[in-house]
Amino acid sequence: MIRLNRLTDYAIVVLSQMGREGSVMRTAPQLAHETGVPLPTVAKLLKTLAADGIVTSHRGVAGGYTLSRPADEISVAEIIASLEGPIALTACVEGSGGHCDVESLCPMRGNWEKVNRAIRHALEELKLAEMGMTPVPLGIRAGDKSTAPLDAVS
Repeated sequence: MIRLNRLTDYAIVVLSQMGREGSVMRTAPQLAHETGVPLPTVAKLLKTLAADGIVTSHRGVAGGYTLSRPADEISVAEIIASLEGPIALTACVEGSGGHCDVESLCPMRGNWEKVNRAIRHALEELKLAEMGMTPVPLGIRAGDKSTAPLDAVS
């Protein structure tokens, strides 16, 4: 199973909240209160995300954090890489940092790289602004006021 760690999940939640507010400056305590993510976790995330240029830290009495760019310009891949390192499914894909003892003999190496590129591309195309949107329930057309499943709506 491919699973992101909890910090990455929390980062998407916090950044999505920031994206909803546009360029409004937010403090770590405000974001913790608004998202339900514990304050120490929010503070740690903001520090890491600021170091990687995803958020900008503003010092001083009226300081806080803002997104460094509009939410529709920040990719989910960028956020994941900030908190987890390069996106790599196995030890033999580009950027994984891990090494496999049979890497030079493995017939799967090139194929895993194709899968990794496809996932990385999908995550690069997915923007923070999209993550902050209210999801449409499965089986319901966007904009449809009814709650009937798609196969019942014709």
